[in-house]
Amino acid sequence: MTGLTSGIVRQQQKAKMADSGDSSAAERNNSASETADERLKRIYSMVNEKETPLPRSWSPKDKYNFIGLSQNNLRVHYKGIGKNHKDAASVRATHPIPSSCGIYYFEVKIVSKGRDGYMGIGLSAQGVNMNRLPGWDKHSYGYHGDDGHSFCSSGTGQPYGPTFTTGDVVGCCVNLIDNTCFYTKNGHNLGIAFTDLPHNLYPTVGLQTPGEIVDANFGQQPFVYDIEDYMREWHQKTRVTIESFPVPDHKGEWQKTLQRMVSTYLVHHGYCSTAEAFAKSTGQSFTEELTSMKNRQRIQKLVLAGRMGEAIDTTQSLYPGLLERNPNLLFVLKCRQFVEMVNGTDSEVRGLSARSPKSRNSSGSSTGSEYRSSPSLSPSHHRMDTQRANGKIERTYVTGNKSPNTGELINTKSNPSTSANQDHASVAEMNAVNSVTNGFSSNQVDVEMEVEEYNSQMVCNGVSSRVNDGASTSYMNGCSHNSQHREDLMETDDFDTDKEVQSQRRQLCGGSQAAIEKMLQFGRELQGMSVQLRRQYGKNEANKKVLQDAFSLLAYADPWNSPVGYQLDTVQREPICAALNSAILESHGLPRQPPLEKAVGHATECLKLMSKVGIGSCAFANIEDYLR
Repeated sequence: MTGLTSGIVRQQQKAKMADSGDSSAAERNNSASETADERLKRIYSMVNEKETPLPRSWSPKDKYNFIGLSQNNLRVHYKGIGKNHKDAASVRATHPIPSSCGIYYFEVKIVSKGRDGYMGIGLSAQGVNMNRLPGWDKHSYGYHGDDGHSFCSSGTGQPYGPTFTTGDVVGCCVNLIDNTCFYTKNGHNLGIAFTDLPHNLYPTVGLQTPGEIVDANFGQQPFVYDIEDYMREWHQKTRVTIESFPVPDHKGEWQKTLQRMVSTYLVHHGYCSTAEAFAKSTGQSFTEELTSMKNRQRIQKLVLAGRMGEAIDTTQSLYPGLLERNPNLLFVLKCRQFVEMVNGTDSEVRGLSARSPKSRNSSGSSTGSEYRSSPSLSPSHHRMDTQRANGKIERTYVTGNKSPNTGELINTKSNPSTSANQDHASVAEMNAVNSVTNGFSSNQVDVEMEVEEYNSQMVCNGVSSRVNDGASTSYMNGCSHNSQHREDLMETDDFDTDKEVQSQRRQLCGGSQAAIEKMLQFGRELQGMSVQLRRQYGKNEANKKVLQDAFSLLAYADPWNSPVGYQLDTVQREPICAALNSAILESHGLPRQPPLEKAVGHATECLKLMSKVGIGSCAFANIEDYLR
């Protein structure tokens, strides 16, 4: 009766999908175009394969010696004598089925039934004897092709389904929510075969007579059976269970609690208008003044726009002493400012070519009074390539320096088609950058403080002595038209123009000579700040890494497409923004994290724990579904 009801429900769902134009044929075409990784990630979206890998092939180690494997360990053939049941042989998959699958499915195609078709398809636990067909021993389960019987940890089978032979496709589905298993034949569900299954079972196949060959499909190809339809049914069941769970609400206590959680979330993230409207509609009061919320919102906009210098100055102006009490936060903010200088988005480098009216009247465009000094540097341009105004990289020179990622020497590269004069110009540019990157290497961070200061000073001298190369100046003149165009775009000084400007530019500091000088000067000051923090507070591995990563951007001709180029992505501003916002709130006696986010975090960790203890419903309790 239950199976009939489930079948009716599935047919109704299919009818609705057909009415909406979402045909199964279209779904299968899309599925066929997927890669194996994409398909498995979509079907088993809650599985973290770094912790619990999915079965993807048969194990060449966990099998009986009468089993042969081929075709990437997906084809199994029998190579024994096959006289009696003592010659049976099985093989297990490389990994057990993760509980976070919720529902797991694999299929086996019978390439050849061989002499007698004594084949078994099923599951077994680690350590079960492989000199047997699946189902004959304890913690072993199988469906056999010669008689259609199911075997549940016993040598005696029970009538279950039809026999199967050459050309048939047999599927095995494990439901980790109710711990049952059913089989399919050529896309048809044969009904429940086993109940009360234990955890950590492996897909298993067994063969017994010569000529038997089977191929496995662990998801590398679309399945014959529509397992995703079955999974959607259980996803809906899980959702109904969650939504119908009885939660007594005595005198509206839960409602008030939820309203407070929503209100504190809006206040925390500075959604001023929404928070004000929500508070009026629910009769609540703010835990923070509206002016303070707007101040935080202003700072967050500056950070998310990449204008770190202004964000730091505004924070110091509106919240005096906050960053001084959090020196590590200030250091991370300044490292991010260095990255934004490379990007050409920070106000320190944007304003050197043409500052917009709003920027001129902003709360400050420098990096803080203690780091504003700028010793005079000769006009220069520092690049790791001979990139010209057309944006093409003609050549990349690296003169035997160590890579900031691997520590290996980078070979000198050149393009023989370019002229000797261009070679001279590029080498001069490279030498200037090499002086900086060598001085900023991770090795320098680890040496004694006195040597560190000496090397930092040598970097300054080295850069100053090399920046007079005329070719750099001529290069900058060639870029003047593009730079002016970018500054024209910036005249609006609106935050949402940042992406448009970014698409127009792929040059260090936006291609401005003065901006590059400013960036190098700022980098030396940042190195000095690192030394000062080390002396005062001791080693800090997190600070060391963020500084090293930021300076590593200078080691590449095209930092946006380098291994460390992810730092230039605007999404990397968000964690910095959140950290600064939390520090401001904490200074006012408010929580660093809103209760709503804590509740979501707790629920996420709860799902992970459910997965670890083998509760399969965790696969269909996706928090994102409810947040949407």
